[in-house]
Amino acid sequence: MLTSAREVKDRCIEAYNRHDVGGMLREFSPAGVLVTPAGIQEGREQVAWYYAHWFAAFSDLKVTAWMLPTTDDPAVTEFTITGTHDGPFLLIDGAELPATGRRIALRGVSVCTIEDGLIVTDRDYYDQLELYSQLGLPVGVGVS
Repeated sequence: MLTSAREVKDRCIEAYNRHDVGGMLREFSPAGVLVTPAGIQEGREQVAWYYAHWFAAFSDLKVTAWMLPTTDDPAVTEFTITGTHDGPFLLIDGAELPATGRRIALRGVSVCTIEDGLIVTDRDYYDQLELYSQLGLPVGVGVS
């Protein structure tokens, strides 16, 4: 039986909610690509850095998937990310935002494709300005 993108993405979400970067990486192809509003991460090392950074900045970070269309490939997931900003967070301009103690609730969507049972592309879309606003940054700060 072939593995579907939905099954792979669901395992990735479970690992995300455990903050298990290694578990997430097992779902990615060695050359897998993660595309986010913050940029493009190519290969497992860059993907690992991206997720480890978020987990360090939001120690209680969780994703709640609330719409999971039943397609085999790609896996489309509408989600909400929630967490408390309690660690340093790297902004897009390279500045580091110290912990603010603020809570975030960020809506987004992910489109994930696989080959040979592993993620080759995972494209996550969310409103980066909404995130920055929830962190207390004025519009335009950290965005260049």
